[in-house]
Amino acid sequence: MKYDQLTSDQLLKIKTLGELKAAGYKSKSVKQELRDNLITKLKAKEPTFEGIWGYEDTVIPDIQRAILSMHNMNLLGLRGQAKTRIARQMTALLDEYIPFIKGSELNDDPLQPLSRFGHDQVSEHGDNTEIAWLHRSERYAEKLATPDVSIADLIGDVDPIKAASLKLPYSDERVIHYGLVPRSHRSIFVINELPDLQARIQVALFNILQEGDIQIRGFKLRLPLDIQFVFTANPEDYTNRGSIVTPLKDRIDSQIITHYPKTREISKQITVQEAKIKEPQKELVVVNELAQDLIEQVAIEARDSEYVDEKSGVSARLTISAYENLVSAAERRALLNGESQTYVRVSDFIGVIPAITGKVELVYEGEQEGAGIVAHNLVGKAVRTLFTDYFPKPDDKDKNKEQKENPYKTIIEWFGEGFTLDLINDLTNKQYELALNAVPGLADLVESNHNEANQHEKLFLMEFMLHGLAEYSKLSKSPLDTGTRFKDLLSSMFSMPDFGEFEDEDEDDDQ
Repeated sequence: MKYDQLTSDQLLKIKTLGELKAAGYKSKSVKQELRDNLITKLKAKEPTFEGIWGYEDTVIPDIQRAILSMHNMNLLGLRGQAKTRIARQMTALLDEYIPFIKGSELNDDPLQPLSRFGHDQVSEHGDNTEIAWLHRSERYAEKLATPDVSIADLIGDVDPIKAASLKLPYSDERVIHYGLVPRSHRSIFVINELPDLQARIQVALFNILQEGDIQIRGFKLRLPLDIQFVFTANPEDYTNRGSIVTPLKDRIDSQIITHYPKTREISKQITVQEAKIKEPQKELVVVNELAQDLIEQVAIEARDSEYVDEKSGVSARLTISAYENLVSAAERRALLNGESQTYVRVSDFIGVIPAITGKVELVYEGEQEGAGIVAHNLVGKAVRTLFTDYFPKPDDKDKNKEQKENPYKTIIEWFGEGFTLDLINDLTNKQYELALNAVPGLADLVESNHNEANQHEKLFLMEFMLHGLAEYSKLSKSPLDTGTRFKDLLSSMFSMPDFGEFEDEDEDDDQ
């Protein structure tokens, strides 16, 4: 049986270099390993990078081409675009186990030892050299680039304690304490946020990327390291916090640009997959399709908003956190009301606001408005955008005279007669239903447009319609301490504060 055909259990029984040679083992670089395993998956039409949605025709083919070319790569994109997740999933393309000389801190290949320790072991024991096995999950190292990262952290330095304990002079290479990069020999090494790495530290990577060796202090030492490098960077970092020095960019073979989900459906898939919804929450709270769409539309509106810094981006973490908060808002209400099951409402979106305010970077105009107001406006814009997918667009009054009767006429006239509707956030299911059914024409319009919906979805659509009419300036919507008040738009204009005193002062000034 060939070495490649041995099972994991059979491999783990091999304990010496002689047994390994007899099994037909041949050395292979980590990049060749990634390439071979990717070729096998592509031929078998097996998926790669599972759980990464929206990149099937863009980013993933670019990564596959880079792996086939045996390139080091840089994943360039705004925050929340799964860059680190993609890098971590590359370990799935490694062999399940590889052999290394037992006791080696640099994962020495038994046939091509790298360190002094590895060479000494093979010279001393020959085919009896003990070997151990390294699982692919252990062949991944990651370092976040921060200003305090040093050459010693990444490459290594002389260890005076080791020199003293082993009674060795500083000229002996055995006194070296290796950094993260040499310890990642035969592995995948990831540096996140590369532009944050100081320029002098970036320079230390030049030789590793081009010649594949390192230099530590004054040692005449060359270690031909075998590493698959993956870097991640945010394009905004090139101008703000730091930059990738030009010679380093030149040495990174492939730069792959990531992006946000291109459709609401893809974004929804990511959110539902990544949101940490607990089992008790799933049993207690039912979330309808429209509520999920609203969450995703909030992020889409934020990316197009004049108040949000587009260079900073709007992370997918916004929709994930917002979805978790939405479910928790409904859960809290159900717990307060002692209900065994509840359904998400539009009024529960008050719980989404904290997830938005902490996830968007505002421009100057947005800071002037205030994060809370911008977040509420984004939810309102999401409602307005989706409204016409579910109901007829509310037209202007002048157009309605020439066209058919306004479908919202009964609802708007009811509010015009002086009636108001206060939707308190923590109403019981029964109180919520009674409050919405008190508005004439609301249930009928939902029934005529969505008769296939169940009772609870119809209630959501009834409340959604009220919010949509407010966004189209057909009703007035004002916040209460514990909910939302809907009333006639015209009456709300006349219920303005009394500015008489200020007008009198102005008249006195004119006189």
